[in-house]
Amino acid sequence: MTDPEPHILIVDDDERIRGLLRKFLARNGFLVSVARDAGHARRVLSGLEFDLIVMDVMMPGEDGVSLTSDLRTKVSTPVLLLTAKGETEERIKGLEAGADDYLAKPFEPRELLLRINAILRRMPEPEQETAMPKILQLGPARYDIERAELMRGDEPVRLTATETQLMRIFVENLRSPVSRTKLVEDLGRDRGRAQERAVDVQITRLRRKIEADPKQPRYLQTVRGEGYMLAPD
Repeated sequence: MTDPEPHILIVDDDERIRGLLRKFLARNGFLVSVARDAGHARRVLSGLEFDLIVMDVMMPGEDGVSLTSDLRTKVSTPVLLLTAKGETEERIKGLEAGADDYLAKPFEPRELLLRINAILRRMPEPEQETAMPKILQLGPARYDIERAELMRGDEPVRLTATETQLMRIFVENLRSPVSRTKLVEDLGRDRGRAQERAVDVQITRLRRKIEADPKQPRYLQTVRGEGYMLAPD
């Protein structure tokens, strides 16, 4: 499955420039939409999401700097401003309004392409939302995360307050080792070897309630040199 093409919105009052940029960017692998002014851009943006906006500064009515400033209060879409003015003051105004980059006209299309790609590379990858399971299956046992309840078959298994705290810590670090030192800290205990040994005792007791064979734990594992890890089915 290939990644979708980045979608770019061109906002420029010059029909010739809109057409040229649309063709050029489309040839270079982008989906392109266009808007003729700020009002038109607002209507397009109300119904579509874009990966980047390329916007002219000097437009009739509301200019590109003003529109950029307003958009920054609503969306995080990166903005590249185009202008016939190359003065430092104009660049500063655009950047202060929230633009991500600035390119003075006339420009080489290849430079525009390089700047667009540079901005897109800087954008963070969208987080993949992975739903946390509500029930952890631990062989013959199962743990209800929301209720903090351990069941074996239809029978509830009583957990002490410390064991419940341990399960919360392991759920927050599912399938990742948690060091004994961190367990001591997260349990609110004073640091020290004695407390680490106390954690070991608590782990042994918790295994008796989870594991079919506590001496050969499958779910609440010891990771040598790193600590303990909860690895459900």
